[in-house]
Amino acid sequence: MVAHYLDFERPIAELEAKIEELHTLSEINGPGAFDAEIAALRERARELRAEAYAHLGAWQKTQIARHPERPHFVDYVAGLIEEFVELRGDRKFGDDQALIGGLGRFRGQGVVVIGLEKGHDTTTRIKHNFGSARPEGYRKAVRLMDLADQFNLPVLSFVDTPGAYPGLASEERGVAEAIARGIERGLTLGVPMIATVTGEGMSGGALGIAAANKVLILEHSIYAVITPEGCASILLRDSSLAEGAAKAMKITAEDLIGLKVVDRIVAEPIGGAHADPALAISNVGDAIEAELKLLLKLSPEALRKQRADRFYAIGRN
Repeated sequence: MVAHYLDFERPIAELEAKIEELHTLSEINGPGAFDAEIAALRERARELRAEAYAHLGAWQKTQIARHPERPHFVDYVAGLIEEFVELRGDRKFGDDQALIGGLGRFRGQGVVVIGLEKGHDTTTRIKHNFGSARPEGYRKAVRLMDLADQFNLPVLSFVDTPGAYPGLASEERGVAEAIARGIERGLTLGVPMIATVTGEGMSGGALGIAAANKVLILEHSIYAVITPEGCASILLRDSSLAEGAAKAMKITAEDLIGLKVVDRIVAEPIGGAHADPALAISNVGDAIEAELKLLLKLSPEALRKQRADRFYAIGRN
């Protein structure tokens, strides 16, 4: 697989290209011919990556959150959920593969799992509609939350979407109402619910499965009511001003923890979750486990109150 480098990673890309050249020359000149040079360049690339990722702006974090090699929902399911059984359809219209859900076990605990999936290549991106769910996706999520409540199973949701699908058919089938029902059901659950923003969590498309007791966010993920491009297009009449909009919108994990929009930041490997997906997935699992242990001690009434108090507190001093 060809590595995908972001704009601010160009110096790292150049170094790693030189490393590949030396590997090729080493094959010609014999094993070990350039080991010292390769080791030095690798160390320099590691230092550059650590330095670059220690001083990221909001727009750079937006780019990382959208990185095509970042772990997706299906990867989190494969890494964290045992005995996963997918449940399809909303029992009203159809099955939306932009939003996937089902039953499984998280570190021994039975759970209902819901997530937005973008897809990794052209075929799967089309299948999953690039992570933009339609009304039937959110109605499927409500059906699964009903199931969780009925059988006393915690709900784990994973958010990664540019927003709900805004097409004509989606609007005709009531996407706004479906998202509202998802928010309502999340707020009224008598079981623990933990939402994790793993990439970009944009607009109601994200909030439809994130009205949770605890909202976690990966270090380089973003979460907002609209994309930076959408904000710049509406307010500034110029989508090319998205970089400035991203900074003004306070969409990074550091901004959001200060505003009490999210409850916990999950550390990513140096170079982002895409640099070491297995470690990133493990870190998410550890954070979910820690939060879930505390929430499982609460009664249904206490869970509803905690959830309500959490959202009422946003935006208040």
